[in-house]
Amino acid sequence: MESEKPKYLTCKDHTVSQENFDLLYDKDLDMLITSPQPQPDQLGSYYESEAYISHTDSKSSFTDKLYQWVKNYTLKQKVKLINSFKTKDKELLDMGCGTGDFLKVCQQSGWKVNGAEPNKKARQLAFKKLQRISGSQNAFNLKKDIQFYLKKGFSFDVISMWHVLEHVPNPEAYISDLKKLLKPEGVLIIAVPNYKSYDAKYYKEFWAAYDVPRHLWHFSQQSVGLLFSKQKMKVVKTLPMKFDSFYVSMLSEKYKNQKGNLLSAFKTGLISNLKAEKDFEYSSLIYLIKHR
Repeated sequence: MESEKPKYLTCKDHTVSQENFDLLYDKDLDMLITSPQPQPDQLGSYYESEAYISHTDSKSSFTDKLYQWVKNYTLKQKVKLINSFKTKDKELLDMGCGTGDFLKVCQQSGWKVNGAEPNKKARQLAFKKLQRISGSQNAFNLKKDIQFYLKKGFSFDVISMWHVLEHVPNPEAYISDLKKLLKPEGVLIIAVPNYKSYDAKYYKEFWAAYDVPRHLWHFSQQSVGLLFSKQKMKVVKTLPMKFDSFYVSMLSEKYKNQKGNLLSAFKTGLISNLKAEKDFEYSSLIYLIKHR
């Protein structure tokens, strides 16, 4: 029972509801659990905000502009990563594809792209981008969730989840479904925040990457390894997301002090990355996962 797990922190939803949520520590998985968790039919309301910029292409504020600039740089790095995999068919599925920017650059790089995005507004934006490039909606698949791909018997060389697993109501069942869709030699890419990073410990309840209640789970390196080992999958490589410490620190400063202190945020982000060079506890991490 969740109530039997010790409380790690109490955090506030700074983006939408202003409600407080507890983070409970799961000792067996070395993972934090948001409590209480909204029911599936309620969860969507916590995403209804222009401030939740992974579902928009907003460039109205400085934070938005910085996010979009970093996003464009990291998109190039993500494509470089998937292009490094040895694959014959170049068939990709991006879960939680947001407004479709990753699918767009993958399509431009010769990948056969497929996506899933539950947010209708974000999915519509993604659809327009992909159709603009391909000229036909038959050149790609863009669905609400994973069920379409499971029912149709799809299989993929690469499945990506960029900051998505922390949003999934039942991660173990979801990982089982992902495994069914991954080709025998395929690669699953999971990127999630790391609650053991320096910036997480520094900002504590104000750490923006807790993002309650949209983030239902909060992972460590150990918890990711344990979750996937249950499905007979293994982490073959772990990579840092160094920009995340700066962006998350900037948001965290805003939550902590009611205003953004860029200098302090940059300092904290830099310290976090420097410390992570020794212990590899970066603000966010990319896990490359394969069938065992």
